[in-house]
This record gives sequence, structure tokens and C-alpha cells, in this order.
Amino acid sequence: MVERDAELAIVDEALDQLTGPGPDAGGALLAFSGPAGLGKTTLLAELRRRAHARSCTVLAARGGEQEQSQPFHVARQLIQPQLAGTSEQELRAALGGWYSIVGPALGLCAPEQGPPPDPQGLRDGLDWVLTHLVVKRAPVALVLDDAHWADPESLSWLAAFAPRAEHLPLLLVVAYRPDELPAHADAFRTLPGRAGQAPLPLAPLTPAAVAALVREALGDHADDAFCKEAWAVTTGNPFEAVELTAKVRGRGLRPVEENAPQLADLAAAQRGSGLVARLERLGPSTVRFAWACAVLGTAIPQDIAARVAALGTEEAAGATTRLRDARILSAAGTTSDHEPETGLEFVHPLIATAIYRAIPDALRVALHGKAAAAVVDAGLGSSAAARHLLETHPENDPWVVRTLREAAGENLRAGAPDAARRQLARALREPPDFDERAAVLYELGCASLLTEPANTVNHLRAALAEPFDDPTLRQGIVIRLAQVLAHSDRLAEASESLAREIARTPDVRARLRLQSEQFMWDAFNAAETDSPARSRRLTRLADRLTGRDLTERYVIALRAWDACLRGEPVDVVLHHAGRVLERPFSWAHEDRGFEVPVLAAMVHMYADRPGRAEELFEAGTAEFERQGWRGAHLSFAYSLRAYIRYRRGRLVEAEELARSGLRLAERVGRRTPVHWYAIAILLTTLLARGRVDEAWELAREHEFGAPFPAAVVFPDSQTVYAELLLARGEVRAAVAELEAVDRRLTPRGIQNPAWCPWQLHLARAVAADDPQRARTLAADAVRRARAFGAPSALGQALRVAAEVAAPQDRTELLREAVTLLSASPAGYELARALAALGYGLRDADLLTAAVVTARECGADGLVEEATEILTGMGGALPAAPPRADWVTEEEIRAADLAVRSEKEPEPATPDWVLSAACRKLGTDRSGLRAALEAFARSST
Repeated sequence: MVERDAELAIVDEALDQLTGPGPDAGGALLAFSGPAGLGKTTLLAELRRRAHARSCTVLAARGGEQEQSQPFHVARQLIQPQLAGTSEQELRAALGGWYSIVGPALGLCAPEQGPPPDPQGLRDGLDWVLTHLVVKRAPVALVLDDAHWADPESLSWLAAFAPRAEHLPLLLVVAYRPDELPAHADAFRTLPGRAGQAPLPLAPLTPAAVAALVREALGDHADDAFCKEAWAVTTGNPFEAVELTAKVRGRGLRPVEENAPQLADLAAAQRGSGLVARLERLGPSTVRFAWACAVLGTAIPQDIAARVAALGTEEAAGATTRLRDARILSAAGTTSDHEPETGLEFVHPLIATAIYRAIPDALRVALHGKAAAAVVDAGLGSSAAARHLLETHPENDPWVVRTLREAAGENLRAGAPDAARRQLARALREPPDFDERAAVLYELGCASLLTEPANTVNHLRAALAEPFDDPTLRQGIVIRLAQVLAHSDRLAEASESLAREIARTPDVRARLRLQSEQFMWDAFNAAETDSPARSRRLTRLADRLTGRDLTERYVIALRAWDACLRGEPVDVVLHHAGRVLERPFSWAHEDRGFEVPVLAAMVHMYADRPGRAEELFEAGTAEFERQGWRGAHLSFAYSLRAYIRYRRGRLVEAEELARSGLRLAERVGRRTPVHWYAIAILLTTLLARGRVDEAWELAREHEFGAPFPAAVVFPDSQTVYAELLLARGEVRAAVAELEAVDRRLTPRGIQNPAWCPWQLHLARAVAADDPQRARTLAADAVRRARAFGAPSALGQALRVAAEVAAPQDRTELLREAVTLLSASPAGYELARALAALGYGLRDADLLTAAVVTARECGADGLVEEATEILTGMGGALPAAPPRADWVTEEEIRAADLAVRSEKEPEPATPDWVLSAACRKLGTDRSGLRAALEAFARSST
């Protein structure tokens, strides 16, 4: 290597940092960029040699021009060799829960039947596997050559992973051509970390360096004019300079000035037509073999190349020798001792590209077709064949369609939907048989669901337009069409598409399945025009179902949710929810969404059973993680678990979960349904903690405001926005928003203040200007809360009613609120009611209890407010007792006594031990028996 001392010094510095002792040791990211032929591959080979010499584990991969459409091609090169020879049992033990998620992508196991991981979940799994390998086999040098040709799945993963290198014993090195690096790999251009803020560009060789190469190869007698011309015709390109000296030596040309004019022709013979002419002189069989190798790409199996070229074993061996002698294929044994040869390789990608492009178009297409058949017959599978079939012309070949569909299915289940989409689109052009076209369109719609929802709708509608007789397929298409429409905020269209299919479906069970989907999307449609009628139909249907199968249980779960929204008695809500949950209820069923299981869990929260809701969410979250669903699904789970913690008054934990949900939602995209949920719940929590300014800045940062989503979000986004405005003192704006909420929810019959307390916020907002209206609103909310029967909702309504009531009426309302809330799981609401009653009665004991309870909740604003009142009255600030998050024996005894006693507590004498038990067990008094049984199961 010449004129690469500066680059090698940087390499040595990075390796010293990687392998050295002390606190400064650590990883780094290096990127080398430059046009083709400037020595990137040679530099990386030297880096690998030096890393091996320092006892580093080396993970090496190379992008291939012909392998770009093969998903995870680079990831497999990096990781597969490290796990070679490992049994399935050992792999399962090593990868744990990630085995079935990353195993198919890395070619370690076949995809399992069932829903595939989402792309983010798969990336998280690959992150875990690579991090685990790095920690286990540290120090590690990961080297990726020709990154510009890496497959998109691997490259986008590594680009996102790259900034972690400096926090691990990992030197991550990439080399690429800057003009060909895809946009999704821009992380390599910016280089965050210790390597600086720019890639390291490789410069062409100077005339002196080229002269040194020439004299090293041809002798010290090469004169200056000859050497200068060698530099001029190669423009200082190291690859071309080395090849030129080899040609000069092979021709026996003396390196003197009089022969310098011949160098231009020799240099041209290394490129384009000159290289092709040189290849043709090696004979027809050698040309065919070279073409076959160019089609196959990198790590070329000689036997497969021989079959594609239609050569026998001896002919292929002879062609290989001739191509090596001509410096077209690399010589045998040129790889490192630490990196055994994996197949034939071209001397340089420039040669492979030139030969590939020189193949006549029709013949190149035919060779790809032969390569596809050859790799399948060699046992490499349909996925390996698919990249070749993408380059062929349509010929109405059923084998091509079948192979592409098989490959797409494998890639979809392995977490590569974009690759599956490309393969199915090509299968559609073949075209498939008349009776197969609808199935291919359906599969194409499933593959493009996450990345191209608009195209998915078109594909699925085209599938429905095809004449076919498979009712199961038709139902699947309609359900998937409704799903993508709903997720695109087109809920009315989703319902309409299902309604049309319901009308034409004669089978009773199939019709019920479609009805369950329609009821679900109608329930989420904030602009539904005939909600009361839909509720009546749902009630009639659900009340006569027994829950004998999953579809019936879905309908019953929707009935429970509808009853909750409308404020039917809590016993009715829990009765239907109990019918659903008599048997396990999967959150990750392959053919169903997760929405209904979420609703079945959430009704428990509104019905003052948040402990049971959390139990269900923990099981559902674990199921998401096992499936590799770490995008929108996991964000929903974290955000809604945060909301449950908020309702329990565990505000610190709620904020942590809400922020985790928001981080995941940001990866999905802003103003998506999951983003609305995450922001609304985090804002609600921040307001409860007294951080109004921070909440406002968060809302502005995330553009939280009108227009609000068409889908139902809980907590209701517009109501949360109004609460934020009210907290900021923007009363008129808050009133306008809350009146809009009234106009939106009331016609739909959604009147449960436990679900949306818009009346309570509006009562507070208008109290100063229109006290009578405020009292009417609050009284109506109290009436509705009593009808529902959840103590926390009624306690909240009573507290607000007291706030806007005449002074003489406030104490009675607040006493009832405290009594109800003390036997509920709602710690934050209890603290607010205690503070209001203590302030009204000037009772230091009640204010002390308010401070203690608010402190336990993490309601810092309320703590400050109540403390100021308490100290102003001359009361002593309570010491902060050590908080016991677990249920104490005393609390268990109090709860058990309450279960065995039928006597309701006296309004004036709350049992504070029982109150703590209710909050910690996550239930109101009526749910204590079930909560104690669940606690006993978990304890054992």
C-alpha cells in the first residue's frame, strides 16, 4: 500500500483505542469514501489483518451489486459465521426470545407460521444479537465493504446501529462510493462519535506513488517519462495502476519513454470494451463462465456457475484457471487465513460490473432465469432464486409465480415486507393464472400494508374485482381492506366496505365475523353518524351470543366497551368483560387486530379495576414482544399502561411509561393514531404533576391540536387540549373546545364522565361567568357518574361539583367524594378531594393526609399547593414516610375484613389502611375479593 499512511494511522489509533486498557478504551465508527478503484477494499483488508493481529473478532461483509434485492444479505454475512456449527437447541438458548424473530432474517431457521415481526421489532432484535456478540467476543471489528451496494434492510439497520459503536467494544468500519450511497444510510456521512464529523475520503495516488508502483513491479530502471504517462492514463487510480503494470509485465514491454504511448491502449483494455475484448480472446466457454459468474454476483459457487454457463466440471475448472490467469477472477487462496474462501470472486467490482453490462440483454435475462432454477435445485431456496427472477421477462410461467410467492411469504414472515412487495409485484406481471390473480393481489396488499397504505387499498380493491370463488379468501381481503382504511384514518370507508360484504355473505358465521369487524371500526370512528342505532344492534346481538368462539367473544368485548362509553352500570360492563375473559384472549392473533383485546382490558380501568387492567396489559405486552411487534403495538401498550398508572395516581411511573410510548410512537410517525395516544396521555400526566409549562411546550413541539384525529382516542385528544388551555388560563379557548366535544360526543350517546370528563372541565371553565350553568353541568356529570357506579368517577364528579357549588353545599359533596375515593384505586383524585375538603374545613389533619397522598402519587404541584395552605394555617409539614409499594400484611388483613363484612364504611370515618390496600391492589371495595385472589396467585 502506498500513500495510505494517514489512513492507516487512523486505523491504528482506532484499534489502539478498541483494544487498550483504561477508561479511554472503547469503540468508534470509521467510514472511508471514494470512487471505484481507489483502494477501499485493500485498505479494509489491511484493517482486518491488523485487527486479527490484535486478537480482535472480525465480522466482515461486502455489498454486492447483484445481491441488493436479497434482504439481509449483508447481515447474514456478518453474523452467520459467528454462529456456524451451533445446534438449534444452542441457538435457542443463546438468542432467547429473539430466536423466532431474528432467526429467519439471518437464515438461522425457517420462519414460523403466524404474524411476522414488524420492521422495528426486527431491528431491535438484530441490535440485541449484534450487541450480544460484541460483548461476548470483544473486542470486535465490524467491517463492511461496498456499503453502497448493501441490501436496504441490512444497510438501514447498520446505519441506525452505528452511533452505538462508541459505547461498545466495537470498531465499526464501512467503505462506500459517496455518489452511490442510498439516502437511508446517511448516518455514515455524518459520523457521530469519536471518528469526527466527516468520512475519510481516499485521494488518488500522486505521480510519485504511481512511479513507485511501476518500479516495484517492473524494475528500478523504469524511466520518469514512462512512469509519468502511467500516472496520466490511470489518473492515479490504484487499481488501474496495478493492473496496468501487470499488463506491461505480461506483454514484456520495456518501461522506457519510447513505449509510453502504448500505455493508453493497455489502460483502456482494463475498462469497458477493452476488458470485454480481452475476455473474448480467452474463448467462448470461458466467456460464458465469466458471464455466469457476473450474474451470480459474489461468493460464487463454481458448480452453480458451471450449470448456468452449461459447462461440465472440467470445463468450468479450466475456465476458472484462465480467468484467474487473466486477473479477472481472484487467485485461489487470496483470502485471509482467518477468513476462509467462500466461493469465486472477481478481482475487483469494476470488472464484474463491466462484464455484466457487456452481456447481451436477451442473454442476460436468460442467464438470470437459469440461475434461478440452478439455485433452487442446489437447495438454496426460493428467496435466493427470487433476486434472479426479478431480472427476467414475464413469460406466463406458473413456476415463476409459485417461486416468487414462496419467496415473498418467507420474506414477509422474516420481517422484510419491502422485498416481499417487489417479488409479488413481479409475480403479478408474469402473470399468474386466472384463478390465482386475486390471491397474489391479496398477498401484495398484505406486504405493502406498513409502507404503502394507499397502494394496499388499490391492490385489495383490485383483488375484490377479480372473479374467484373462494369465500375465505374474499373475507380475508375485505377484512384487510377495512383494516388499512381504518389505520389510514378512513374509518367510515372501512365500515362501508364491510357493510357491502355483509349484505352479500350468506354464511351466518362468516357474516358474524364481518359484523364484528364493522362494530369495531364503528366504535373507533369519532364521526359515526348513527351511534345509538349501532349500539342497539350490538346489544341485541351480543346478549344472545354465548362466547363459543373468538368471533363471538370479540362481539361481546365490543358490547362491554360500548356499555362503558354510554355509562351503563359498571356491573353490566364487568359482566360482559368477564364473559370475554373466561378463556385466554390473545393480543397477537394472526388474523385479528389487537384493538378488541385492548378495549376488553381498558373497561376494567374505567370500572375501577385498574389492577386487572394492568395484569391484562402485562400479558399483552409480553405477547407483542414475543412476536417482535415493537413499533406501534408496543407504543400503544406502553402509553395505555401509563394511562392506567395515571388513573391509579402513580404519576411518576405513568410519566416514565408515557415517555417510552412516545419514543416508540416517534419511530412510527407524527400525527398517527399511536402518536395522538402517546402525547395525550403524557400531557395528562404532566398536568397532574403540576408541570403546565412543560406540557404546553410538549404540545407545541408535537403539533398537538386541531385538526384532531377521526379515530376515537382515549383520553379524548380535544378534551386533553382543552384541559391544557384551562390550566394555562386560556378560559375562552378552553370553553370553545369543550363545547365542540359536547357536540361531537353527545349525539353518539357517549356520556360516561369516567371515560371523558368534558362536563367537569367545562363546569370549571364557565363557573366564574355563569355559575348556574357550571352547577348544572356538574350535577349532570354527578348523575351520570352515579348511574355508572365507579367510585373514582363519582368522587371526581363530586369534587368538581363542590368546586362550583354554593359555599354552603360544598362540604357535604366533598365528604362524600373523600369517602368514595378512599375506597377506590384513584390515589391522585383522593389527594385532590382531601386537599379541597381540608382547605374548606381548615382541617390540618385532612391537609396533612392530602400532602402525604399527593407525595405518594408524585403530584408535585398539588404537594406544593397543599403544603402552602397547611403551613399558612400553622400546621407542621409531614415527614416523608418510607413508601411501601407492596401491600403490607396490615393492608391485606383490612382488605380481607372488608370482603367478609357486608357493612359499607361510614362517610365520616374512612379506613385509611383499607384505602391504601385498594390503591395498591388496584381495585375499589367491590373488587377486593378478586384482587386478593389475584394477589395470592401472584405471590405463590
